[in-house]
Amino acid sequence: MLETTVVVIGGGATGMGTLRDLSMRGVPAILLEQGGIAHGTSSRFHGLLHSGCRYVVNDPESAHECIEENMILRRIGKGCVEVTEGFFVLTPKDDPNFVEPWLKGCDAAGIKVKEITPAEALKLEPNLAPDIQRVFRVPDSCVDGFRLVLHNRMSAERYGGRAYLYHKVEEIKQRNGAVCGVTARDLMTGELMEIACRVVVNAAGSWSGEVAAMAGLEAAITPDRGTLIVFNHRFTSRVINRLHPSSDGDIFVPHGSVTILGTTSMPTDRPDDTTPTYPEVTRLLEIGEPLFPQVHEYRILRAFAGTRPLYTPGGASGRKASRNFNVVDHAADGLDGMVSIFGGKLTTYRLMAERVTDDVCRRLKVTTPCRTAEEPLIEAPDPAVLARAAKLFPVRALNLMADRLGDDLTKTLQIAEVAAVASKNTKNTHITDFGGGNPLLCECEMVCLAEVECVARDPSTHSLTDIRLRTRLGMGTCQGTFCSLRSVASLVEHGIPLEFAPADSMCRFLQERWKGLRPVLWGQQAREMEFSRSVYAGILNLDGAMHEQNN
Repeated sequence: MLETTVVVIGGGATGMGTLRDLSMRGVPAILLEQGGIAHGTSSRFHGLLHSGCRYVVNDPESAHECIEENMILRRIGKGCVEVTEGFFVLTPKDDPNFVEPWLKGCDAAGIKVKEITPAEALKLEPNLAPDIQRVFRVPDSCVDGFRLVLHNRMSAERYGGRAYLYHKVEEIKQRNGAVCGVTARDLMTGELMEIACRVVVNAAGSWSGEVAAMAGLEAAITPDRGTLIVFNHRFTSRVINRLHPSSDGDIFVPHGSVTILGTTSMPTDRPDDTTPTYPEVTRLLEIGEPLFPQVHEYRILRAFAGTRPLYTPGGASGRKASRNFNVVDHAADGLDGMVSIFGGKLTTYRLMAERVTDDVCRRLKVTTPCRTAEEPLIEAPDPAVLARAAKLFPVRALNLMADRLGDDLTKTLQIAEVAAVASKNTKNTHITDFGGGNPLLCECEMVCLAEVECVARDPSTHSLTDIRLRTRLGMGTCQGTFCSLRSVASLVEHGIPLEFAPADSMCRFLQERWKGLRPVLWGQQAREMEFSRSVYAGILNLDGAMHEQNN
């Protein structure tokens, strides 16, 4: 039996942020997550770091929180944020009467907005529709949700926090009206883990209603499903928003080398309802056309979906539900030591974690103040370490790799250096082998073997998908068609086993990637998909294995 003071349930941004805050204040804590890193909502959104402008008219409190947290995250999470700015654009299909109340809302929330002419906007973003009416510059930015969760975990672990992935909570134990522990099952081994604790924090996002019910409590959580489209190239350098009341398909977000269009809003009764559909994709394209007239001609990389954990105590749903968050102490419901955090947005995750940690610390009589807004998630890499890495990794991807790896940069470099020494006298170096023994496995995202090997050796890594979420392996143009085979073969060669057999690991990875392609299979996309399928189903004789995975 393990013992700790606080158990946090849910390993998304809010849960990991809470683990970090508790650990920095000296409170012993363990986090339990049923999936891998950023398993739920924190990895299934458009990557927008909100300025708050989207909410200034109907949800001013959320707008104020967004702009404050936007500026904080730019400071503490530099490796996770790309500062792009954004445009709010009035098209001929939007109501011009909405502009004035929107501007007043921005001013009241403290959000700096500057109007520019359509001609100026078109010089900066030439792919925009030529008939746009008005354009306003706003402090929107982009954030990598996978990396944000990972870096919060790294920070928490530096202060003694412990995170267990693939551990699903099965029971919240109670004694005399108070929480006394939890039981979780290791989904990889089937073994049960008993943890004694004084407080349980329910930060399970769209699953938080189910966690509350496990403790005999009720929570007004409505999972709200949103579908998004990933385009193959970055046709805008800024976040582009429609200037109208929040609606479907009104935001384009540049993200690395791609652009994401989102999102829809549809209530669902399943927090894991994450399969996009063809009608949703075609509808998003139609809605996006007033901003980018050529949007139907852009190559689509994939579609994906996620669920928002909307807190709906008044019965509101969808766009009418507030994006604000609530901390609920369930002592008032008869269960002492149970605290839930509901609602909110990824942009405000740190504030949400601070508020729920404040509540826990008051209960525990801990007076250490919160420091999460001041201390960086990850320290800037040592220039000397980067200079060593430049000899073994592609230089133009060096900063990307350092941002991805965070605390694991030195460890990865050591793996590459050992491999370089071992292969010094061999002549079988690949054309993309940097420094010897460190071939480039994924050209789309510039991921080398040493990085894959470092992540694969982490005890919480069980699959190629786990590696993907930390390295972006397979998230580029080929969607894993080539790098999946290279990665599995390299791991086998280096004696690093995954949870499943090599062929099974590859099939599972490809099926997860191809799930996002099925709703967009037309034209050239369909032809490319058939080519990819033939590579694995025909040449490698994996047709039966892939069919089994598909079913």
